Formats: sequence, structure tokens, C-alpha cells
Amino acid sequence: MAELLNVEHLSAGYGEAVVLNDISLRLNEGETLALLGRNGTGKTTFINTLAGATRQHGGRISLGGRPLNTLKPFERAAAGIGWVPQERNIFKSLTVHENLTAVARPGPWTPERVYQLFPRLAERKTNLGTQLSGGEQQMLAMGRALVVNPKLLLLDEPLEGLAPIIVEELLKAVRRITREEGLSAVIVEQHPQAILAISDTAVVLDHGNVVHADTAQNLRAQPEVLDRLLGVTR
Repeated sequence: MAELLNVEHLSAGYGEAVVLNDISLRLNEGETLALLGRNGTGKTTFINTLAGATRQHGGRISLGGRPLNTLKPFERAAAGIGWVPQERNIFKSLTVHENLTAVARPGPWTPERVYQLFPRLAERKTNLGTQLSGGEQQMLAMGRALVVNPKLLLLDEPLEGLAPIIVEELLKAVRRITREEGLSAVIVEQHPQAILAISDTAVVLDHGNVVHADTAQNLRAQPEVLDRLLGVTR
């Protein structure tokens, strides 16, 4: 299996503040990485750094062999990064359909396929972003990242603050996107067991450093390790 993402000795943060220290990891095509850790350990900073939204102090990031270090966020999107930030960042003054068509790039993921993945969005095609629930906004944010037709999907806490029924719907969609469609993904999540169940590998961050790396299956089978690293076994 070919390597897709290669991160070598990455240091990054905001301004002069360094949040990530000497992080190295790799992800193959078609694989999903669960990025875990307590709050404030650097998970979001890592996702933001891959997307180009932080200051990189050292190290190297490449996607499919192409260096990303000097690329701006929109250039990284063109290179194959699909980013769903915590804030979702949908265009709230545009309709659902306009949100999708405004950023769509040629490829297998079209607005129509997004509507098949999320029937709720199909029912609300003409609704403005401000007229959507939190769960529907998250679906739209994911759909918007998909129609860019990325090589790598970045999901930053996609289940946070959502009702259980919406969580199940989103998990089902992520499973389809990654396990059935084969799209590579890096997923930050506070529900470790739920994400480990649909991931291949797992990395745990603490104070901006990698403190544990294993297969997702191995980590999921060791609740005592999860409890020690995260303080949560659910």
C-alpha cells in the first residue's frame, strides 16, 4: 500500500508559541488515523497545521510525495486536503446547494453524491446555513470537504456536541467514506472507542508530543491503556 501522508519532525504553533514538538507519523492510502488525547494536547493544532492554518517552525509535511510546507490553505486544498474544522466554517449566508457548488472540484464526489450520503441535506437544499441545526451544519461541512475531492480528509471532532441519533448518522457516513469508499482520513475525536472502531491506526498526543502509537484494534482492546492515556474508556 502506497504512502500518502508523511510527517517528519514537525514543530508548529501560533506565532512564536510552539504547540507541537518533533511529531513524526505516516499514513498509507486508504487508511484512517485516529488522533486522540486530552483537551489542549495539540490535536486541533496538528489538524490545522496539515491544513496550513498555523505557523510551522520545523519539520516536513508531504502528501503523496508532494511537500506541503510552503503551500497556503487554498493550495493545500487543491493538492488534496479536505478540511472540516471544529468551527465547521460553512457559508451561512448561502444555501446548502450553493455551499457545495461554490467549492466543488471535478471528481467522484459531487453534490448529488453528498445528498445520497446525507438525505437530510437533500431535503434542505434551498435552506441557508443559518437555518440548519448543528448536526446538519456538520453534515454540510463534511459534504463541502468531500466535493473538493480530496486525497486526505481531516475531521476535527465531528461528533462534538451532537445528539446521539446524529452521532450515529455521522459515524455511519464516516465509515462509508473511509471503509467502503477508501478515502484516507485523520480524525480528532473525544469518543475514542467510536472512532477506533472505524480506524486503522491510532496516535495519542500529550503536551504536543506523540506518547503512544499503535493499531486502532490493539488500542481499542486495551481499555486500561486508554484510561491511562486519556482518562476515559468509553
